[in-house]
Amino acid sequence: MPNLGDDHTGSRIREQRRLARLSQRELADRIPYSYSLLNQVECGARPATDEFVAAVARALNIDADLLTGRSQVTDVQGTRLAELVRPIREALDLYDLGPNPDLTVRPAAVLIAEADRLCAEVRATRLRNSARMLPSLIAELTHTAWDTPSTAVWQALASAYRTAHDITLKLGHSDLSSTALDRMAWAAGRASDPCLAAIRQYKRALVYYREGEQTIGQRLIASGHHMIEQADAGRDALVVTGQLHLGGAVICGRAGDKAAVARHIAEARGIAKRTGDASQVHWLSFGPTNVALHHLSATMKLRDYDKALTQARAVQLPPRFATSRRAGFLIDRARVEMETGHTQAALDHLLEARRVAPEQTRYHGSARETIRGLVHMSRRTPDALNRMAAWIGL
Repeated sequence: MPNLGDDHTGSRIREQRRLARLSQRELADRIPYSYSLLNQVECGARPATDEFVAAVARALNIDADLLTGRSQVTDVQGTRLAELVRPIREALDLYDLGPNPDLTVRPAAVLIAEADRLCAEVRATRLRNSARMLPSLIAELTHTAWDTPSTAVWQALASAYRTAHDITLKLGHSDLSSTALDRMAWAAGRASDPCLAAIRQYKRALVYYREGEQTIGQRLIASGHHMIEQADAGRDALVVTGQLHLGGAVICGRAGDKAAVARHIAEARGIAKRTGDASQVHWLSFGPTNVALHHLSATMKLRDYDKALTQARAVQLPPRFATSRRAGFLIDRARVEMETGHTQAALDHLLEARRVAPEQTRYHGSARETIRGLVHMSRRTPDALNRMAAWIGL
């Protein structure tokens, strides 16, 4: 069995609890989980779910990243990630500086096409390549938007900011991802594009969802629905509406509201029947398959793992489904298999996620906790699990 030391989510929970001068019993009284589970998580005998971490973070009034060690993951990988992220941070800071006369800028049509291409690159989980290309694109689009503004250029800039959010969030820089969303709102407002504005609210809602704050997340989803009412009727608006319902489903799942989950999924499923596969509409991957994946995720948040396992095993991903969503499904399925005692199946799905999307899997919090859980559940750790634990940095 690999030596995972004492640096894991449970140990960080124990450290922060002690800094708050709370006993295990006192902290357990503040979260919707048992004293026994808290004790097992702290000693490393049970993995911490995202919901558990969020509940503890709220109770201790701290950032969840302090407990997951996600920021440490990026540090462990070395300065290479910092070298990727720093230029993005600098590009995001150009938004109000006007045109740059010293910048060589490609034609607007080329920049607009490049913004769309980078959306596709991120969904193919080519994060490093996208991160390298993004700063210059943002700089050129910012210059063009100030110098020769047009709706299409502002829309492309909003899209580039969205890509910055997606990349920085996946690489563990949640503070910078929030800044990118603020820039997205700024550009979407100048484009007068209700669809982009609603997508920004959807993305914001998922940030709060990850932090365990369901009430604000639900309000942001409702705000997104209000914004999309201002859009021209058509397939784009329909797809964004459906995606807002999917976001609402997983947020309500974390809140434990089964009835609301059922309502959101029913609305999204009805829209998906009308649109069919709409994967490339705003690169939301919306369609019947994505409805099924979000239903699975919501069921997991409700902690109904037996039902989630049945749902997961019924999913048939289309061959050309977005790589990022395929990897996300494999990681979710691994977690469900582990929670229902199927450890080999869980490991097999994690290995497949690594093959499909290595960068996404390596930095994914749920993948890390599932690997840690498998290690603790194994009497004799398989070599493949040892290698996976070492690769992910445990």
